[in-house]
Amino acid sequence: MDITIDPDSAEPPYEQVRRQVIELVGRGELLVGSKLPTVRALAAELSIAPNTAARAYRELEAADVIETRGRNGSFVTERSGSADAKAQRMTVAHVAELRSMGIGDEMIADMLSVALKRS
Repeated sequence: MDITIDPDSAEPPYEQVRRQVIELVGRGELLVGSKLPTVRALAAELSIAPNTAARAYRELEAADVIETRGRNGSFVTERSGSADAKAQRMTVAHVAELRSMGIGDEMIADMLSVALKRS
């Protein structure tokens, strides 16, 4: 996730995280079904307190942007039954399946490119 924290901002860090995740989802950079980093991993990555990251996730969950599935982690939710949301969910699942088969991201991107050219 491409999130940055501005320590000099008047906006609290948890709000910066919340806002930026919503922006990433809105721009399609975080797709439906995408797994988010754990609270601890996000806190370490952004150099913020784990409680700050946890609050951002709670706020995102309350806004129905993400859902937490216990030990399985937090994921971007489907905010509507749209075709775009279904396509995003299917794409994330397909990439995960290809990765589980040991196929690398570059090869996945190449296969997608070929498939798009053929259709």
